[in-house]
Formats: sequence, structure tokens, C-alpha cells
Amino acid sequence: MRLNVLILLVFTLPVWLSHAQINEQANIHEIHQQMQAGTLSSADLVKFYLKRIASLDSQLNAVVQLNKHALSQAQALDKTLKTSGLVGPLHGIPVLLKDNIDTLDGMANTAGSYALAKNFPKDAAFLVQQLKKAGAIILGKTNLSEWANFRSTSSSSGWSGLYGQTRNPYDLTTSPCGSSSGSGVAIAANLATVAIGTETDGSVTCPSAINGIVGIKPTLGTVSRDGIIPIAHSQDTAGPMARNVTDAVILLSAIVAHDTNDANATPSTIDYLAHLNKDGLAGKRIGIARDLMGYHHKLDEVFEQNIAILKDQGAVIIDDLNFDSQNAWGEAEFTVLLYEFKHDLNQYLSQTAEGLPKSLDEIIHFNQQNAAIEMPYFQQEIMKMAQAKGDLTEKNYQEALKQAKLLTQAQGIDKLMAEHQLDLIIAPTTGPAWKIDWVNGDHYLGSATSAAAISGYPHITVPMGYIHGLPVGMSFFSGKLSEGTLIEAAYSFEQATKVRQAPRLP
Repeated sequence: MRLNVLILLVFTLPVWLSHAQINEQANIHEIHQQMQAGTLSSADLVKFYLKRIASLDSQLNAVVQLNKHALSQAQALDKTLKTSGLVGPLHGIPVLLKDNIDTLDGMANTAGSYALAKNFPKDAAFLVQQLKKAGAIILGKTNLSEWANFRSTSSSSGWSGLYGQTRNPYDLTTSPCGSSSGSGVAIAANLATVAIGTETDGSVTCPSAINGIVGIKPTLGTVSRDGIIPIAHSQDTAGPMARNVTDAVILLSAIVAHDTNDANATPSTIDYLAHLNKDGLAGKRIGIARDLMGYHHKLDEVFEQNIAILKDQGAVIIDDLNFDSQNAWGEAEFTVLLYEFKHDLNQYLSQTAEGLPKSLDEIIHFNQQNAAIEMPYFQQEIMKMAQAKGDLTEKNYQEALKQAKLLTQAQGIDKLMAEHQLDLIIAPTTGPAWKIDWVNGDHYLGSATSAAAISGYPHITVPMGYIHGLPVGMSFFSGKLSEGTLIEAAYSFEQATKVRQAPRLP
């Protein structure tokens, strides 16, 4: 039913293409050059993407809502370009949002749940306001692992009760990872120029790596958490997802802004674009976190091949590093997430419209009453565990939070960086995509996400190769507000390798 409605919506809008040449691999700078030369318009871009969504997304199930005003907004921006030039770094650029971010234009914010199918926000999230200021067009919203994958231990990434299963464009039988599944798939399949995902632990970087694109998880608090359906304020952040480092950095620069209403905001004065340096690896001291690999021998082989490229670009490699406390931080993190999920979700739901659930407890009861559509494959044991927790004044929560940060910051990333005088640390992001399995759930083998996620430090993943046609990525992470260093390394690596290949869809 959802697919039929979506296709009908697409075809009620004009979707013909002009004679303008649209290069699917062009970055935003190149797109703007074409716009300023008069060979491409924002309206052309919107029509192009709407046509691709209509023709391809029945296979992928990535884009679940569309902005019915997108074309008229593009036409208005085209007129503005002619009279006064570009309004900002995203002028006329179609952007997709993960469906846990508040936006307007008649689109609900659902978290993939029937319980919030009619959650139409009164205001756009702060980051969406920043996108608009930069000239972006919110093209639509993307599917996600329901409740950002914080409902069950046996969930399937990219599945939501409201929208169903999103599929990997490189192999439709394999997982797109999550929870920003639709955003990763949509950008890989070129259904928009760029997208926004959100991450608590791996939800931007994993779907980016598995779908062969670039993902950036920025330093916690540099992007406002306002208007995002939460898991945990001590780890949640939105981040850019794009087909190249340049576009990811342009998008990052647009959404990083100090939100005075975000009590835990982290101001940033970094000029992100200034760090797009082709020689960015030269002289960088890079540590290899060996305990974040070894779970897939073909992945390790691809990674080793790319270490040689880093050396060729002038990087100094410090090998055989390990995190002393990796096995301890996971338990502390999970305790923190349970407490904060209950607190933060209750706070978000309390501000929604009348008639919608107002608490986690009400969501749990809704799922029980609608089990046939919400829980046909897996249950909600994580939600129940969170509901059983007390408030954030409890000693158990406060000690777990202190422990999680200590193990990943002072005794984790910061310790390795200082002991070995590193600029950054690398590891494979995660293994290749696994088969979709609604019976047993996801089959994660390992990943490099948690240290940066729990600490709140930045993390960038860039495509580094393929295993049996499935993409895999390299992770770059470092200390707080080190995005400039990471961008230099990631961009230099991308330019030296250029391994990304678009998926071949019928």
C-alpha cells in the first residue's frame, strides 16, 4: 500500500527531464558551476531525482515520504539564482532526511512506527532550519531501522513496521545496515544529492560503509539534537551521508551551528571546507587499531592493501595498537542508553500533538495492541528494559555514564593518541553486508564504531573496496573536534583511491 501511494505521489508531480546533462558523479561545487552557467537548474535536479525514485525505489524501499512542494521550491531558488546568486552552499540541492527528524512541508516524523504515523511537527528541527538557510530543498524522508534500532536485540536493520524492509542496492538480498538505512541506500543509488542520517553508535557510519558511500559522525553537540527523535543525548548526533567526501563536508558545514537551546551543545569554529586537501595524508601519524579487526579475513586483506596507499601518500603508520578497555565499555554504554532512552523519548513525546503516545510506556502498550503490524518478526525487549529504569539521578546511571566516557576518552582514544603521538586512528568500518534475516536478526561480525560513538568524538568512513561486489569502508577517527584532521586524511585517501563504483540496478 505504501509503495502505491508513494508512486502515485511522485507521478502527480512533473517528473520529465529537461535536456540538461546531469552527471551522477558531480559534486555540489560542480553542480553549482553548471547552475551558474545556465546548463542545469535546481528544478532539473528535483525532476531527475523524482524520476529515479519512481523507477528504482520499488526495489529499494529507501524513500518513504516526499515533499510535494519540492519542485516549486526549486523553481523559486532558480529565480533567486538569476537575480541575486547562490543563497548558500546548498543552493537548490535536494537533500533527504532520515525519518526521525522533524521537518515541515506536510511530512510526518515517524521513527518508522505506526504509533507516530501522524506525528506532524509544528516546527522544523534546528538542523533542518540550517539546511534551509543554506539553500537546500528537503526532497523527502528515508526509511530507518524502527526507533533507530533501539527496540529489540533481534531486529533487522532497515526494517520498520510502518514502511517495511529497505534493501541494499549492491545486492537486494543483503542488509543495508542501520539505523540510517534509507539514507545510505538512497545516496548509493543516487536518489538525491546528499542525505542526513543520525547516529548513536554506528547508525551513520555502518550504513555508509555497507552502501559504499561517505559518512561523517561529527563531534557530539556540534550539530543540534533539537527535533530529532532520540535514543540518548550523551551519544546522539546527526551527520552527513554523501557519495564523496566533498559533498559530505559541504553538508557538514551547513548543519554545524551553535543551538543555544541545546544545553549540551559543543561550539565549533572549524572551517571544514578548508581541510579538503589532496595532500592531507602527508606526515600524518596514523595508528592502526588491530583489536577492531580480525573478524573477516577478506576485509582484513582489503584493509592491508589500503595501508600501502596511505604510506604512498606520506602517512606514517604506527601498527599493532589496541584499546585496553574495549570489552568493558559496551556494558556501561548499554546501561546509559537504556536510562537516557526512557528520559529523552518521554521528553520528545510530551511535545507532540494530542492523540499521539506521550511516553515510552504508551509506545510499549501501542505495540502490544498492534502486534500484528508492529511485531511480526521481533519484539520490544529493549524498550521494556528501558521502561524499567529509573530517572537520571540514579547512581547506577551516573556511574555508568562516567565509566563509558572514561573508558573511551581518557583511557581510550585520548590515551592511544597521546602515547603514540598520533593524528588519527584507523580500522575497517565493518564487514560486508550480511543476508537479511527476519528470523534471527542482524549478523554483525564486528565494527570500529563504538569508541568514537561513546566518547562523542568524530568519525569518518570512506569506501576502500569491495568483497564479492559488496562495499566496505575505512574508518578514520580521532579526538574531540578533530574533524579538520580527519577530513584531510579522508579526502586525501579518497582522491588517491577513487574506488567507489555505483550499484548496478535494473
